[in-house]
Amino acid sequence: MTVRSRWARPRTGDPASAATDAGPPTAQVNPAELEDCLRACAVHSGKLVGSLDRHRTALAEKLRELLALWAAQEQPQPAATGGAGSLIRRGAKAVSGGGLSNELLDALLAVGNKALDCGYDDELNLALLINDTVLTQRKNSRAGWRLRGRLLEEMGRPAAAVEAFDRYLSLTQEDGFGVRAKVAGLRIAQERRGELLALLERTVPDAASFAAGPATDVWAEGLEAHSAGDWDAAQARLVGALLAMDRAQAPEQEFQEALSHYLDLCTGIHQRPTPELTEAIALFAEQRRNRMRGPLSDPLFGGLQWISLGEFRNRIAGKSICLIANSGKVGESSMGAEIDAYDLVVRFNSYKIDAVHTGKRTDIHVSIHKHGFNWDQPVDTRLIFGGVSGDWKWSLRNRLVPGAQTYLGDESLRWPVRNIGKLGADVWPAIPTSGFNMLWLLDFLDVSPTLDLIGFDFYESGAYRIDAAMKMPITSVHEYTSEKAWVMERAQSVSGMRISLR
Repeated sequence: MTVRSRWARPRTGDPASAATDAGPPTAQVNPAELEDCLRACAVHSGKLVGSLDRHRTALAEKLRELLALWAAQEQPQPAATGGAGSLIRRGAKAVSGGGLSNELLDALLAVGNKALDCGYDDELNLALLINDTVLTQRKNSRAGWRLRGRLLEEMGRPAAAVEAFDRYLSLTQEDGFGVRAKVAGLRIAQERRGELLALLERTVPDAASFAAGPATDVWAEGLEAHSAGDWDAAQARLVGALLAMDRAQAPEQEFQEALSHYLDLCTGIHQRPTPELTEAIALFAEQRRNRMRGPLSDPLFGGLQWISLGEFRNRIAGKSICLIANSGKVGESSMGAEIDAYDLVVRFNSYKIDAVHTGKRTDIHVSIHKHGFNWDQPVDTRLIFGGVSGDWKWSLRNRLVPGAQTYLGDESLRWPVRNIGKLGADVWPAIPTSGFNMLWLLDFLDVSPTLDLIGFDFYESGAYRIDAAMKMPITSVHEYTSEKAWVMERAQSVSGMRISLR
């Protein structure tokens, strides 16, 4: 089957919001020109001027950075006309000879992700155009395929999202974003959705006769029949509308809203739920649950032991500790043997092991909850940090690997700088890094005779991470200068790559 483009691609105007009769978006990439994509970005940037929506404000900043980068990469030549359109036409000539640079690729992906965060139709259309452009230029872009999966899921196309996520997984060995669990959940949800529809069709056999009609009209007729007190007629039409929505591939969010409304009406009609209604509600709950968080193969996380702040203190008391930065200088330090000589070795997030330079032991793995790099690596203790309790719990449920840790920090260790230290935004405005949270915690507990930092130059020498994380930018939400000042104020000695706080 030939899948048409989501947009007509006019040479003028905004391609990302042009009207079209094309079908729903799929995992198949629609070939897109960089020139059209950048024109859409330039036009959309103008639409965001003065927006008070924080997500759109963040998108506007990424658009500004993208267009500035594009202007800087242009071949200097006179412009035929002024404005954003001429900027893009001049730049297209440079691309035809040199292709999409890594810097421009990263900037496009950053805009696509921020557009996805907005969640509005205009921004989702822009994100899909950007994604088509990226995957046209780089058909094996892991970040591009992951963005496509997230985008299709947001647009209510779970089957297509699974296809895109599968392509992402085929291109990577390190699933640091929990995509496999997401895919498993989506697949189970689709199975339960099918079982639920089959159950409704068996329970309400007259519904099939209404499934060929326009879903909106049939649904409205069902609600009218319900208001008139004719539940049999209403039920046949409401289920018929659900079947019609399924066959028309309505967006998943719309289908789920209608299904939820139907089940609410059923529970209002039946004082005692029938066995069929009970089964339908159970299937509805299971498919929603799996879509939200994926299956849990081991609800007890492999028999791990939760540890509190006090229990963690007792486990580290009297032991020498070194914290290893993910900095470029660590990767060429030749300090592996010295690092492994400490009682406890602490590593962070997407750390990379090269025994000669980094040492080979990891006793405590510290990670932010937002990604799952190295969560499958066996360690004695894993501390996962996160600012929002609900998001933190969701990440543990979806990303923790059963059997990969013996001890896991509980809620009392979730966000040390804020929750234990009570350092609010008025005292420490920036979001504390995982490294700073851990360092602050160890300094606060003050039970280690040796507390050394190895390679902490606060990314002045660049990042040293596992391959799957190397393209992740060094985020600007942290205040590395303030963290460095805090460390140096407490440093007892500085020798080469080692900063000693005890």
